[in-house]
Amino acid sequence: MDKITAVTIDLDTIPADCYRIDAYQGGLISIKGENYTSSLIISPDKVVPDWPPSAFADLASQHIEQIIQLNPEIIILGTGEHLYFPAPELIARIFECEIGFEVMDTGAACRCYNLLVSEKRNVAAGLIMIQP
Repeated sequence: MDKITAVTIDLDTIPADCYRIDAYQGGLISIKGENYTSSLIISPDKVVPDWPPSAFADLASQHIEQIIQLNPEIIILGTGEHLYFPAPELIARIFECEIGFEVMDTGAACRCYNLLVSEKRNVAAGLIMIQP
């Protein structure tokens, strides 16, 4: 039988100068003590508030381009309360730039973002706000 190794993730290891998601719920994402009430982009060194897509149906290629401009090695797309997969033509530019890409609901995207930042990864997340 294989031995199972426990892994502990300590998010307190995120450097103080990096942006970390403290909490999220419908209609709110808290980052470093500041509350955001609309969709946003976050990376370790920048928060872009008021990202235009307020719902997955609003997502367009120019919104993806805004994330690409941060030059991440990985992009996480949070699609709101539910997981939706973007059309391939919408995200083609990400693959042209050889950037890793993951899509998940926004709650999972918040948790994944924090995990990757704790590993000192160059990640950017486009988070569509979960509707209250």
